[in-house]
Amino acid sequence: MLWVDDRVVAADAAVVRADDSAYREGRGCFSTVRISGGRPRFADRHIARLQRGVRELGLGRLDPVRAHAALEALAAAAFADGEGIVRLQASCDSSGLRLVGIPRPLGVDPAEWSATRSTLLHPGPSSVAGLKVSNRLTLSLAAEQARAAGVDEAILADAAGRLVEGTRSNLILVLADGTLATPPIESGAVAGIARQVCLDRIGELEQRMVPIGDLAGARELIAVNAVRGARPVTSVDDTAIAGGVPGPWSRRLADVLASD
Repeated sequence: MLWVDDRVVAADAAVVRADDSAYREGRGCFSTVRISGGRPRFADRHIARLQRGVRELGLGRLDPVRAHAALEALAAAAFADGEGIVRLQASCDSSGLRLVGIPRPLGVDPAEWSATRSTLLHPGPSSVAGLKVSNRLTLSLAAEQARAAGVDEAILADAAGRLVEGTRSNLILVLADGTLATPPIESGAVAGIARQVCLDRIGELEQRMVPIGDLAGARELIAVNAVRGARPVTSVDDTAIAGGVPGPWSRRLADVLASD
């Protein structure tokens, strides 16, 4: 099943028109929401980010009540009291703003992640800084590299050799000197919901540019997103991070993200 323009429809329904902005030119935005116990987590934060995306991409105006209704309806219809994921995407066509929700199961959810360094360069900052947009070719190709390598995530750096983000996560590191750091949004990273929750709740977390070479000496590398929470990355390209053992910050971040 899908949510399309204020109603639940069959999963095989035709929902995209040829003049849809996300299809035609990659001008759309989305948020991926964890459904837990039949309830969308961090719903207000997800909808606020969608509203900003709709506004900055010139797609129209997103009614937050409508977006909440989409999340609640799909959560109830697809997962009842269970667990799952809903991707809520906004775009526009000649009829106006389109809001499409797509549910999917959680799938494999390992407690620890492995990663690879992508051979692709992150494009860096853009005119839509921080937004989660439908035009994400570089991240999609890097995700294919991760799948081909049999790992959970691909890590991208920019042309200056600075860490930016993973294909589906923001990155938080405990550097060799003990500093807790995450690349700033100005580097081109998506303004992830989980990343912002960590910044709001952990005073020690600094935003700073991190050379990707600093991974070798990192005490911890942690991938965070609103669906999976915090996942320790224990190896990159078969090289263990800090002996391949999850550290205390991965557990603390998991606790921080356990509540809305």
